[in-house]
Amino acid sequence: MILWLNPVTGASGDMLLGALLGLGAPVADVRAAVASTGLAGWRLDVEQVQVGGIAATKAVVEVEDTSTERHAAELLDRVRRARPEPVAELAARAIAAIADVEGALHDKDPAEVHLHEIGGLDTVVDTVGVAAALHALGIIEVRSAPLALGSGTVRCSHGVLPAPAPATMTLLRGAAVVGTDLPGETVTPTGAALLQAMGTRFTPPPAMTVRGTAYGAGTRRFPQRPNVLAATLGVPLTADPAEPMVVLECNVDDVPGELLGHVVTRALQAGAADAWTTPATMKKSRPAAVLHVLCRPEQEPALAELVLSETGSLGLRRHAVDRHALPRRTTTVEVDGHRIRIKHGPWHAKPEHDDVVAAAEALGRPVRTVAAQALAAAGEEP
Repeated sequence: MILWLNPVTGASGDMLLGALLGLGAPVADVRAAVASTGLAGWRLDVEQVQVGGIAATKAVVEVEDTSTERHAAELLDRVRRARPEPVAELAARAIAAIADVEGALHDKDPAEVHLHEIGGLDTVVDTVGVAAALHALGIIEVRSAPLALGSGTVRCSHGVLPAPAPATMTLLRGAAVVGTDLPGETVTPTGAALLQAMGTRFTPPPAMTVRGTAYGAGTRRFPQRPNVLAATLGVPLTADPAEPMVVLECNVDDVPGELLGHVVTRALQAGAADAWTTPATMKKSRPAAVLHVLCRPEQEPALAELVLSETGSLGLRRHAVDRHALPRRTTTVEVDGHRIRIKHGPWHAKPEHDDVVAAAEALGRPVRTVAAQALAAAGEEP
C-alpha cells in the first residue's frame, strides 16, 4: 500500500495518527502495540470531529505523568520494547532522529540529550501508535506534498525562537516545504521525525488506485482554513505488475512424509514465497512426490542447496515464472475477549484459522460460527 499525505496546514504526531486511524488502522492493534512497551498511565481515544466543515478523525492521547522533560535514552528504551518488531524499529528511528538533532544543536552525545517539550510520555504513544497503524495498514511507501510551514515565533524552554524551531528545521533536511501565513508552529518535531523515519518522499500524488482518504484533525484552529492532515491510501499502478520468480522442483520416491514436511517448513522459514508437494508415480510404478519451492531469483542458490541436502536428491529442475500478487493487509479483532487476526485482500477477507480454532475451543462454539463473528467484527461479509 502507498500512503500519500497532503499537509496543507502542516503535520504533527497526533495528526498523523488520527489520519491513519481514519483510514482504517484498528485502534485495538495500535493500543496493543503501545501497551507492549510497558507504558503505564495512558489512554488513546478516537473522536470523529468536524473541522471547518470537514469530517476528521482526532487521536486523543492522555498520560497521567504530564512531565514533558526526559532523557532521550529513556524514550528510546521504552519504544524499543514495542511489538511487533517493525513497529519498534520505526518508532525508535523517529526518537533517535530527534535525539541526534538535539545533540548536534547543543553539542552533546545523543544518548545524554535531555528533551524538553517533546520529552513527554505522549511522544511514546504518538510514535509507537503511528508505527503500529502503518504496519496494520500494510503501508510500504509514503509520499507527501510539500509541508506547509508557519511563520512568526514559537515559545519553548530556550525562550522565544523563530518558527519553525531550529530542531524542526534540521529534521526537515531534504523535505519539500512551502511558506504560509499560518502563525507559529505547523510542523512539530515529532511530526517531522516520523516523516523522516517513514522514509517519506516528497512528490505529486503517485500513480495508484485510491482505496480511501481520511483527515487527521489537529488541535489548533485557523480562520478560513481547516487544520487537518489529508491522507490517501492506494494500491500502486504499474505497467506490468508481474514479479519474476523461480520454481525449484525435484521428484523423490525414497523420502518419508515426515521429512518432506520438514523440508517444506524449512523452505518457508528460509524465505521461500511458497513450498508444497504433489503426488506422483515414478519408475516401476512407485508412489512418489514432487517437491516444489517458489522463490525470488536471488534466493535460488540457498534454497536449491537446502532441497538437495535435505532430500538427498541427485538433481532438481528450475523454471522461471511470473507471479501476480494482490495487495493484502492484516488486522485484529476480538470475539468475546479472544483476539483473531483477519487477512484482507482487495476482494475478500479471511480469519486466521489457528486463531479461530483456539477461540472456538475456548468458547465452546463451532469454528464456522466464530469465523463468521470475526468477519462481522471486522466489518466484512462472510
